[in-house]
Amino acid sequence: MSALCLATGKLLLAIPIASFTLAWTHSIEKVRWEEDWEISGKHLLIREARIRGSGAGMEAPPGARLQAGVWHYQPASPPMASVALSHSPYTAGYELCTPHCQLLADLLPGIEPTALIQLSVCTPEQTQSRLDR
Repeated sequence: MSALCLATGKLLLAIPIASFTLAWTHSIEKVRWEEDWEISGKHLLIREARIRGSGAGMEAPPGARLQAGVWHYQPASPPMASVALSHSPYTAGYELCTPHCQLLADLLPGIEPTALIQLSVCTPEQTQSRLDR
């Protein structure tokens, strides 16, 4: 089974999932963004993104469609080996939805107040070592 690894410093968490939604609130406009991701082999693929409004630097890209006040679009991003996210006490935290949403920081107890959270596909060794605990 596929697993998503969340890593920061010495903290590592393997979550056995094949897809997830990454969500956050824009720090200035206070508008929610969501991205639907899936695990494909050793890569993370973004399938769809949504912006619940527009504002400074948040315009929906060409081809986006507005549905019930939410812009939906398909980002033109290549498969990614990892995704780096900044954790900071100055902005709202990122949420991982699988399907229920939970703050990434809550999934990584002991995370530093400012940290880089790395999302990647777990190796079989990482998955096994974390799930056996």
